[in-house]
Amino acid sequence: MRFLHLADLHFGKLLHGLSLLEQGDQSHWTEAFLARAAVLRPDAVVIAGDVYDRGMPPADAVALLSRLVDGLAAIKIPVLICAGNHDSGKRLACFRESLSKQNVHIAGELARELPHVTLHDTYGPVDFWLMPYLFPAQAGLVLGDESIRDYDTAVRRVLAAQSIDFTRRNVLLAHQNVTCGGKEGLRGGSESVVGGVGQVDYTAFDGFDYVALGHIHAAYSVGRAEVRYAGTPMCYHFSELRQPRKGPVLVDLGAKGTPVQTQVLDIPPLHPMRELRGSFEEICRALENGSRGEYLRIVLTDRPMTTEAITHFQAAAEQQGSILLDWSSEFRHFDGQAAAPELADLEQQPIEGLFADFYTERSSGTEPEPEELEAMHLLAELLRNTPRDTTDRDLTLRAVEIFTKEAEA
Repeated sequence: MRFLHLADLHFGKLLHGLSLLEQGDQSHWTEAFLARAAVLRPDAVVIAGDVYDRGMPPADAVALLSRLVDGLAAIKIPVLICAGNHDSGKRLACFRESLSKQNVHIAGELARELPHVTLHDTYGPVDFWLMPYLFPAQAGLVLGDESIRDYDTAVRRVLAAQSIDFTRRNVLLAHQNVTCGGKEGLRGGSESVVGGVGQVDYTAFDGFDYVALGHIHAAYSVGRAEVRYAGTPMCYHFSELRQPRKGPVLVDLGAKGTPVQTQVLDIPPLHPMRELRGSFEEICRALENGSRGEYLRIVLTDRPMTTEAITHFQAAAEQQGSILLDWSSEFRHFDGQAAAPELADLEQQPIEGLFADFYTERSSGTEPEPEELEAMHLLAELLRNTPRDTTDRDLTLRAVEIFTKEAEA
């Protein structure tokens, strides 16, 4: 069984206020992926959550997902999708029954019985299980189990409730913060989770022949080679530049018990991201001799970032067909104090991180306790998945509802 593992497409993503839809980055990637799939002709394409960047995606993002799904359906490739924490599961799966007739299978909201699809190859059947993003109170409500209080227990109980025949080959799609012995993996952008909130140990997936993970923006295995993140299709944050390989994971699943083979297939981005760090003169030379058509971040080391410097860098970038998206200075004054953080840096931090930093500042350096971090994580998820036109009153009522369920659980 050969399939392509994708995750964290984040269609509709804004990068420092720049729409990757309007700039053509995400449509460029989609067409390149479809061309690659047409050559490879995999048995399936699996997408492990965060198809959209927010719960109410723009129309262009919905149209792009339609293009991706229709393009795969045209060449008879089944598509399997589970919702992530950035998706509205209900909206994502609203046409689930109709789409299943076209071999497009979607798990939107958590149910007691996980959707599963069986595909066949020369070695026999392969069962694909689709588990959307879940949190403890939700799992407790679905299973009628008030003892569930953490993510690891929630995932284990949900999987234990399924009728899985582990003598057959089984593949799981999941969108969670999976760790090995509590050790965090690579982080970046909106998935920089504070304090290990939401951790699920990789052993929760023992028995599965391959686990297609989403949620973390880097491509790597957790605990064992068969439990793997696909990462984002392209860089969605400058911190992701430390994760050089971006593209779908090609998975070759042989007979039961044989090693699984994986390979990251690079798809070059329309606009590569690059960070330039150094003195004013060094950055000027780098801009003059750099590549064209890039998204740039500049970090000055020898002086404060002034309006004049920003204007100069922007003009130099435009001459190369590039766009300067972010700028800051690491220059320290004689008093040893660093410059105040740039607004753009704050906007790129995860909501949980801003909550925790504010708490620590107001508490004379005392960091929040695990229970408080969990509350911050729940509030951050609520904000990420709340339509912009929601009133403060409705948002408050929704927060009270969530915390009431947590307290009852």
